[in-house]
Parts: sequence; structure tokens; C-alpha cells
Amino acid sequence: MKDNEIKKSLFKYVKDMHAMENDPRSAKLTIHGNKVISGNSVKGLTVESDEKEQGVDIKLELADNTKIEKPVLLCFGVIPENGIQKINLDVVIGKNSEISLKAHCVFPNAVDVQHIMNAEITLRDNAKYKYFERHIHSPEGGINVIPKAAINIGKNAVFSTEFELIEGRVGNMDIEYITYVDDYGTADMSARVAGSENDKLKISETSFLKGKYSKAALTTKIAVRDKAKADVYNKIVAEGDYSRGHVDCKEIIKDIAEANAVPIVGVKNSTAHVTHEASIGSVDKKQLETLMARGLSEENASDLIIRGMLSQT
Repeated sequence: MKDNEIKKSLFKYVKDMHAMENDPRSAKLTIHGNKVISGNSVKGLTVESDEKEQGVDIKLELADNTKIEKPVLLCFGVIPENGIQKINLDVVIGKNSEISLKAHCVFPNAVDVQHIMNAEITLRDNAKYKYFERHIHSPEGGINVIPKAAINIGKNAVFSTEFELIEGRVGNMDIEYITYVDDYGTADMSARVAGSENDKLKISETSFLKGKYSKAALTTKIAVRDKAKADVYNKIVAEGDYSRGHVDCKEIIKDIAEANAVPIVGVKNSTAHVTHEASIGSVDKKQLETLMARGLSEENASDLIIRGMLSQT
């Protein structure tokens, strides 16, 4: 992504942030490096942070029978070229409660930056948790992104997460999420990432369907070019009665990039059913020819097709 496009994204983010700052009904938390810059909570939601030499501990707890109307805004980032950010996140969503979180992770100047996150998330029965995380990186790709999460999903609870990194260079990324789903619970995890130059990205998402009628969907869309490499390992193990799951991975490669997809499905119950779909290939030739016939160069046409694929949720 071009420098001016990154600046536009950052400008839009700042505008959104200012709007949230002026709305007392919205909860928010901003962390630069390992220091809490600002924060605000709302009724029913407790947000506690503890700055430590090696990182920041965050406890986010939503009371039972509580619905947060507006998205909770989280901002994590390192503005200088060098730095380490380590966040330990403990989330508990109470029974019959509902929350949506919107996170921005901003590293516009990264030359040697590490962003490490370890999360434990618990959804009580009938809880709903929606999490959207967008990364904005520098064009240099000098960043290591290492998020790990273990998620326990209670009876009839819904866990939904989206990860997006299509602005700036990926650098090195290693995502690992594991979910455990109880009766009638749902896990829906998706990721959209674009890599270039010598970026290296690895995504590993696993869902254990422990309860009856539990469900999981793991969706990954990757585009890599130049010498970038992508490895995707998505796994669903169905153990509960009538549990259902689907793994879907789509990867586009250009130049001498490399992409690998390893969908793993396991069934330990005769009433369960899990499916998988994986595709790796170049940009669709017919789409490319159509756009080039309308005056676009091959490079611009390819970029448009890739952006279209990555923008689809």
C-alpha cells in the first residue's frame, strides 16, 4: 500500500477516535506501547488496566444481562520506528449479555516493532461477542505481530471475530486462535490479509465443537505477491451430537510468492458433520481480461481483483 493511502487510513482513524472521545456513551481504551493513554467505561462494563514493565494487563468484564449499545473502541499501537508492545487480555462476558468491540492496531512507522497479545476470553451462556480488528502497518514491514487467544464459548453463546490486515506491509505475523464450543454455541472466525515483498504470515485457527448442536466456521482469505509467503492451518474437530463445521480458505498468489493451505477436519461423533474447501491460484484470467479491456493495466486490474476478494466478508 502506498504511503499516501496509509496516511488517509490513519486520518480516518483519528477522526473516528475524536468522535468516540466526544461521546460519553461509548467505552474506549487507548494504549501506546505499554502505556495506557486514555480510557472510558460505561454502565455494566468494567475495564481495568495494569501497566507493567513487560506489558499491560487488561481485564474487561461485562455484567450479566447487559447489552452495550455502541461498539467499544480499542486502540493499540506503537508510533515510533522501534518498540515492543505486549498486551495480556482477560475478557469475561456475562450470561445473556452482548457486546461489540472495534480494535485498531496502528504501526505507521515500524522498522523494528513487536506487537504481542495473549488473550483469554470467556463467554457465559447466551452471551454474544463480536470483535473486529484492523491493522495499519508501515510500508517497511518491520513488525512482528503475534496474537494468541484461547476462547471458551458457553451454551447458546455466539463468538464472532474478524481480522483485517490489508493496509501496509504485513512483516512477520503468527496468529493462533483456539475455541471450545459448548451446546448450541457458535464460533465464527475470519481473516483477510495481503502480503508483499518478503512478508511472512501464518494463521492457525482451531475450533473444538464439544457440545451438542455446536457450530463453527473458519474463513481465511489471503493474497501474496513478490516473495511473500503464507501458511494457513485451520482445524475443526466435531465431538458433540449433531455439531457442524466448515473450513474455507482462498489464497491468491502473484510473482514468486508462496501459499500453503492445510484444512484439517476431524469427526468423533457419528451425528456430526464437517466440511472444508481450499483454493490457491492466480488472479482469475477472465476477470483480468475484462478489466484490461476497459482500460486498466494488468497491475491495476490485478490489484482491483485482489482488493475485491479481500473486502468480501
